[in-house]
Amino acid sequence: MEEELKCPVCGSFFREPLILPCSHNVCLPCARTIVVQTPESEHLPHAGRPLMLMGADYDFPDHLDKMSLYSETDSGYGSYTPSLKSPNGVRVLPPAPAPSLSSSSSRALHGPLCSSSSITCPQCHRSASLDERGLRGFQRNRLLETIVQRYQQERGFTPGAEGNAAAAETACGASTSARCQLCDNNPAEAAVMCEQCDVLYCSSCQKKCHPTRGPFAKHRLVPAAHITQPGPNAHRPSTANATRKFPTCADHELENYSMYCLNCRTPVCYQCLQEGKHGKHEMKALGIMWKQHKAQLSQALSGISDKAKEAKEFLVQLKSILQQIQENGLEYEACLVAQCDALVDALNRQKAKLLTKVTKEREHKFKVVWDQINHCTLKLRQSTGLMEYCLEVIKENDPSGFLQISDALIKRVQSSQEQWVKGALEPKVSPEFDLTLDNEPLLQAIHQLDFIQMKFPITVPPVPLLQLEKCCTRNNSVTLAWRMPPFTHNPVDGYILELDDGDGGPFREVYLGKETLCTIDGLHFNSTYNARVKAFNSTGLGPYSKTVVLQTSDVAFFTFDPNAAHRDIVLSNENMTATCSSYDDRVVLGTAAFSKGIHYWEIQVDRYDNHPDPAFGVARINVVKDMMLGKDDKAWAMYVDNNRSWFMHCNSHTNRAEGGVCKGTTVGILLDLVKRLLIFHIDGKQQGPIAFENIEGVFMPAVSLNRNVQVTLHTGLEVPMIYRQTKPQN
Repeated sequence: MEEELKCPVCGSFFREPLILPCSHNVCLPCARTIVVQTPESEHLPHAGRPLMLMGADYDFPDHLDKMSLYSETDSGYGSYTPSLKSPNGVRVLPPAPAPSLSSSSSRALHGPLCSSSSITCPQCHRSASLDERGLRGFQRNRLLETIVQRYQQERGFTPGAEGNAAAAETACGASTSARCQLCDNNPAEAAVMCEQCDVLYCSSCQKKCHPTRGPFAKHRLVPAAHITQPGPNAHRPSTANATRKFPTCADHELENYSMYCLNCRTPVCYQCLQEGKHGKHEMKALGIMWKQHKAQLSQALSGISDKAKEAKEFLVQLKSILQQIQENGLEYEACLVAQCDALVDALNRQKAKLLTKVTKEREHKFKVVWDQINHCTLKLRQSTGLMEYCLEVIKENDPSGFLQISDALIKRVQSSQEQWVKGALEPKVSPEFDLTLDNEPLLQAIHQLDFIQMKFPITVPPVPLLQLEKCCTRNNSVTLAWRMPPFTHNPVDGYILELDDGDGGPFREVYLGKETLCTIDGLHFNSTYNARVKAFNSTGLGPYSKTVVLQTSDVAFFTFDPNAAHRDIVLSNENMTATCSSYDDRVVLGTAAFSKGIHYWEIQVDRYDNHPDPAFGVARINVVKDMMLGKDDKAWAMYVDNNRSWFMHCNSHTNRAEGGVCKGTTVGILLDLVKRLLIFHIDGKQQGPIAFENIEGVFMPAVSLNRNVQVTLHTGLEVPMIYRQTKPQN
């Protein structure tokens, strides 16, 4: 993050940073060194003609480099060509002694700067014109200043020490006591400094040139008792330690920021609105915009944080590739030496050449990977520094200061995230050496022996790799995922997924296609399945992958199925509750299908009016749904009224038992496909088991009811212990 906190001109920590129109920052002392002014005729001043630099006139000698300021389609931006360089590589104006000022030049000091005065950003090289306020027209980045101070304190830096050392190298010079800038000869010690004029005054010059009345009444005068005078190129000491409790408007010193102008994208005060400058602009509360921009910045940071994490993992991968390249290179060298030694004297003449080519190949791969590591490390460092800086900005509780820089930071974060383009985190080279030695030629052709580029013949695909972190089970379905190993040269036309029967039986094909993710439904509950996959192409079938073991759920979780219900059935409560809109009995099935094991579920009667006969049981998928459950040969059920119950299948009523249902009754259904039993109970009282005879296939939970009944389904229940010893009854 330290790079974010240093001025691009002097290379030191920011001192009184200003926000330029391009959203970059620059120190106030450094800003003075890069402010330039050209006449309106766009010609440079000749020798002896003064050029104003923020409050002082300078005579530029003939030998200075030429400077230019030009328009770029009236955008307000331009460029310049200054003549000296700072230690940080940014060109700045050369130092020049400050001559004495006449009374006319003193008046010019307080007059408006002409339109040709400009400052050029040292980072993006775009220029912006200055208004009559000069550098004071740019907003001060208080958040950045606070973060710099905190950063220096946390790391034991002496505030300003690094800046003073760097400034001595660039142009700021050694500090002396503050002196008046308007005295003609032997400047007296300064008494005050005007923050708006950016000029130091002694008591006499202050009374003459800067009275506390008229247009100067609102100017802020700072005592200069403890202010030190910078070198010849700077005219205002650092006042970074003089902080305000509440930030005030730059145009109205007595007013605090309260609103945010969406048109100008800047905080404003109440008086700014009253004076009409922002009267017709769209405004929002400062606090609301502060929170909104913080949220946007935090959201943008999440993206770059993910990319930074991927970059770190990518660096680990690249370093692993380096190791693989080293190992594979040594392996190839050893193999090559063995082959060359076997060819005796004739091969020795070619051995050195072949070793050289292997070494060059390894060095080439090393160079490519190291270049990629260095490039990725640089990007990661920049992204991490920006991310840490943004997090420090988010910690600040200065809404107006935050909003001054939030847009720029959001754009920077988004731009930084866009740098991680697709493919940027992929190795450019393979650790494998695409070389093969042709040792077949006869002895007389040994002098032609050379490496040939490996052209892989089309062979069967390699073993697929199962992605265990993506393989899972849910209810009676399993999901499997796989991929091919990296750097696979052989084409793959598709995959074959095989599954056993859950009892350790033979494998069977359950999927054939090009996808690498597959879900198989309709398996047995409480069963263990083995799965494997292999790839194929035009050459043939590849080898099987390792076998993965998947366990389906012990108990079934299911709901009523709206796609397997009569149209008069009304479902609610996420398809767990059912009723009917008709007075006739209608059937609804569950979403689960059973063909093996023991399963138990319960149905609670929520409403029971006028003594209807609801039926509960199991059925085939093709059961008739417009009559009572059990009247056809596709269902086995118990129907019940308020006093008694009967078992019914193929419209045959048997096993009448006492005990009916009412509101609040719970009906339990046990399906035992091991012992071929169907057992019911009403409020804990068993109604007796029904024995299936020679019945195979798939059964689904089922209910039939009319509009006088409403029931709720409860699933995922363990089988009651009492039923585990139940014996069939005829």
